[in-house]
Amino acid sequence: MKRDDGSALVEFAIVLSLLMLILFGIIEFGRAFNAQVTLTHASREGVRVLAITGDPEAAAVATRGAAASLDPALVSVSSGVCSPGYPTELTVSYPFYLDIPFFGQRSMTLSSSAVMRCSG
Repeated sequence: MKRDDGSALVEFAIVLSLLMLILFGIIEFGRAFNAQVTLTHASREGVRVLAITGDPEAAAVATRGAAASLDPALVSVSSGVCSPGYPTELTVSYPFYLDIPFFGQRSMTLSSSAVMRCSG
């Protein structure tokens, strides 16, 4: 009986480590998905302000305001020229860091773009 108890403990340790790795992966995927949804919303808000005002600075402020749950210092905003009657594009990018134990800190860049026709 003692021998079986030891092997059960080893099996439990192996299974637990795999389950913890899967759990951390699910949590990190959820964080990345939330950041991507936030960037998509921010790019829509920014291009809307750009299309209405034609001011890239106001669009950048609106974009960073819409991405309030992210670090505003790391949110990068780039936009095109806004000519009345023509579409303009605004792109938002953000470096996202994955924090998975035992694998170190990995990073990837999340980005989102939105296009809208400029008004005069």
